[in-house]
Amino acid sequence: MYPSAELMAYPFRGEVVEVISVCILYFFLFLYQIIDMSKRERTYVAGVDFGTDSVRAILADTHNGDIVASAEAPFPRWEAGRFCRPDRNQFRQHPLDHMEALEQSARQALSMVSGKVVERVVAISVDTTGSTPVAVNRQGIPLALVEGFEENPNAMFLLWKDHTAIKEAEEINELAHSWGGMDYTRYSGGIYSAEWFWAKILHVLRHDEAVCRAAYSWVEHCDWVPALLTGDTKPLTLKRSRCAAGHKAMWHPGWEGLPSEEFLTRLDPLLAGIRGRLYKDTYTADVRAGSLSEEWAARLGFPAGIAIGVGALDAHFGAVGSEIKPYYLAKVMGTSTCDMMVAPEEELGDKLVRGICGQVQGSIVPGLEGLEAGQSAFGDIYAWFRDLLLWPARHLLAGSGLLDEATRESLLKEMAERLLPELSAEAAKIPVETSGIVALDWMNGRRTPDADQSLKGGMAGLSLGSGAPRIFRALVEATAFGSKKIVDRFREEGVRIDGVIALGGVAKKSDFVMQTVADVLDIPIIVARAEQACALGAAMAASVSGGVHPSLQDAQSAMGAGFEKKYLPIPENAIKYKELYDRYSRFGEFIEGEKTPEANAEGRIQSTT
Repeated sequence: MYPSAELMAYPFRGEVVEVISVCILYFFLFLYQIIDMSKRERTYVAGVDFGTDSVRAILADTHNGDIVASAEAPFPRWEAGRFCRPDRNQFRQHPLDHMEALEQSARQALSMVSGKVVERVVAISVDTTGSTPVAVNRQGIPLALVEGFEENPNAMFLLWKDHTAIKEAEEINELAHSWGGMDYTRYSGGIYSAEWFWAKILHVLRHDEAVCRAAYSWVEHCDWVPALLTGDTKPLTLKRSRCAAGHKAMWHPGWEGLPSEEFLTRLDPLLAGIRGRLYKDTYTADVRAGSLSEEWAARLGFPAGIAIGVGALDAHFGAVGSEIKPYYLAKVMGTSTCDMMVAPEEELGDKLVRGICGQVQGSIVPGLEGLEAGQSAFGDIYAWFRDLLLWPARHLLAGSGLLDEATRESLLKEMAERLLPELSAEAAKIPVETSGIVALDWMNGRRTPDADQSLKGGMAGLSLGSGAPRIFRALVEATAFGSKKIVDRFREEGVRIDGVIALGGVAKKSDFVMQTVADVLDIPIIVARAEQACALGAAMAASVSGGVHPSLQDAQSAMGAGFEKKYLPIPENAIKYKELYDRYSRFGEFIEGEKTPEANAEGRIQSTT
């Protein structure tokens, strides 16, 4: 008689249970080893973002992009208003502001993490505003750090928003279009701007003989900071950013680098020889610029010898940090805007978009054509209106005996913090009116399309019933219309736009502004989740130059933070805004037509004082 099937299966079941138990045990041991290994091998990078007012330093996990530390430090001299003359469009920053704030922000960020994390930092990359050049000596030291030039604004960094070089920009454009040789503005949208490298250099050389004699060369801020960290600031050996060179200095491989010596000396003999003391080669942001020097390792607290990546402009790294992809317009929305796009070079072909801030191969993402546009003022316009409304309070309360000093300061601070949110809330209640107030967003000139920094803002349609919320709404609509002009120009030139990505302070803080822009553009807008997209983009670039990720696209995939909000156009508003946009366009044409030679001459005199 054979044993029953149940009896035969019993011992076998026991063996199966034992085998399964062992397998489960080994599986968890293996999983633990993987987790432990990932922890032990996890690396970090630093992204440093030099903004207009401060420096932000972050530490990011290269595995998933998590920000493990973040710190910000202001520029003290800039904060005090030193070396700037807004009435003359002069905005300068002292190199010491940049160095001190860099050191402060880096040390504060590192104080937030353990020593083990600090030891695992493998690279640093930096972005800055631009075009923000400075005159340097043979060693690459900014002249403001040299004895005798410490208080000279012309020996400091000329901030991006400095518009003292309007006359020089006009001369560059006139010569480029008439001299019979290469038009060096053809990859810069056909119009060179007063905000850019050569115009600013020429202006300083013409107006400061001492700086003219002492300046051996000139360096963009985004090139100087990485050079400073590596310990090699010599103008002829430091690595220059493809991003800044292509978009701001008319660099292009088609004419072997920078504009020719013949062109520059014909522009002004003061430029003779400078081309030979600058650069021919440029580098994309995935390239290693060098290694962190012992001196700056000690000053910042990072391990010596880690990789320092080639720098880039803040908006370009912001586009990277917001996970830009082909044919998506990445709008960096802050004090001004920068609108970035990437596209395959073979698809763009011979298309050259008129009136933008240039298109440069590899300037944003290596391997793709980078296109830049933008507005010279965006959030700055809202801040101007806020300060205009606060003027009576600030000046009248200062002389009032009804409040003690501490109460006055607290009251003014609260008013300044609440004013724009309150205005936004009230303005949002006002329906779109096609016959209402229309404003121009040229308070700081026009960047694109068709750069003209001599233009001024304006407003039409005011009445005795035009209250502060209604005027504020018109200003917000004006900035949205300025954005639409850029979108229209890309489309007119045959470059499609598949979507819009928004990042920056305005995109994060104001639902009212973002909904208005979505309605005016009549395009959905997605908002990048990253709180510090520019610094995150710098960290992504650092992960490539530090050898962690093979490409910037891989770094974006691994470290991207995704998107947090989407603004959909309201159909009825979009229809009404088309009519109001036409009024904006006609108003702009009228204001441009009213620019008389005398007015232009007056503006140039003011700008060169």
